[in-house]
Amino acid sequence: MASESLLRDPVNGVQRILVVDDDPVIARLVKDTLEVVGYQVYTANSGRHALDVIAQRGIPHLAIVDIYMPVMNGFEFCQAVQEYTDLPVIMLSAIDDEETIIQGINRFAEDYVVKPFSTRELSARVQRVLRRLGDYAYTLDPIAHVDDYLDIDFAHQQALVQGRVISLTPTETKLLHILMRNAGRTVSADFLLRRLWPMEEVFEDTLRVNIHRLRQKIEPTPSQPRYVLTERGLGYSFPGKR
Repeated sequence: MASESLLRDPVNGVQRILVVDDDPVIARLVKDTLEVVGYQVYTANSGRHALDVIAQRGIPHLAIVDIYMPVMNGFEFCQAVQEYTDLPVIMLSAIDDEETIIQGINRFAEDYVVKPFSTRELSARVQRVLRRLGDYAYTLDPIAHVDDYLDIDFAHQQALVQGRVISLTPTETKLLHILMRNAGRTVSADFLLRRLWPMEEVFEDTLRVNIHRLRQKIEPTPSQPRYVLTERGLGYSFPGKR
């Protein structure tokens, strides 16, 4: 059994996993396997249903996603949700085609598991991905509370600044998600570029423009930022929980 430190982070309690699969038998098997280890698991039977679950429950720590599903397939779900979050994904699919596996890993997923699968192996892969990501400093509920001045509604791509709704672009929302997930730690500009624009060649000037625009929207005094901090020569950071 995995150690308790792998299953919890100091703020959120039990780590949350979203299983997206239209086969109820597979979804139940994965849910039961991971709940025994100690995770909190939600399920959805399509990509569209999964987006609704995220809007209702907040961003999970990890999603396990099938590819072929009705309404919205797994790749379409990943493309939609990763427009505005950096949600880590493990693809779980019966498709054992090299090109599909390479596409899944290169574009969307941290890992790819082929059905039929070993539940022990899947559990180990989940733990490895979450261990690499580390602890989340903020609880990414439907409305992620930062402090009395700022809240973030990731699913609807909005900031609540003293209760006033401010629209965010998908890139600004994803940038906030990465920084808040790593709150209290410095995130390099190179890492942000790779996660924000994984399939494009984008330079640091573009990142700086997005940082500037985000500060204009959420900071009390943009020239003296409280939330999106520059760590000179290193990258950017979001303050940890006070």
